[in-house]
Amino acid sequence: MTADIHVLNGPNLNLLGEREPEIYGTATLADVERACREICSAAGLELSFHQTNSEATLIEQIQAARASAGIVINPAGCSYSVPVLDALKACSAPIVEVHISNIHARAEAWRAETLTTAAATGLISGLGIRGYGLALQFLLDNRGRQ
Repeated sequence: MTADIHVLNGPNLNLLGEREPEIYGTATLADVERACREICSAAGLELSFHQTNSEATLIEQIQAARASAGIVINPAGCSYSVPVLDALKACSAPIVEVHISNIHARAEAWRAETLTTAAATGLISGLGIRGYGLALQFLLDNRGRQ
């Protein structure tokens, strides 16, 4: 069966729970995946969940998901990538961009200047890993309306 919903994670999110826990929390990417699978399973949907440290691989994952029921993406450091933005623009699937920290409140002002947000249906930032579940719920609530 082809996945209905795709959750895509960019560079360094494999270190979630270890890297800067004061910013990103102590939950792991496995915790995020488990929660996402529970939500999709309850809705009867197939989930594809990926993390990559490679911009090229992230682009390929976006392209593979482009006509699906929806994409939740935390592009992380690839948020500033023109090729990732272009891949997202080629999608007919609704896209919700998620950032665990509030990128607009971070000390580094450049973090708020993401390119990828321009291709997103919506943005969730600063709600921790709960943002993933909220993004999925949005996609589930709006199936067929896009």
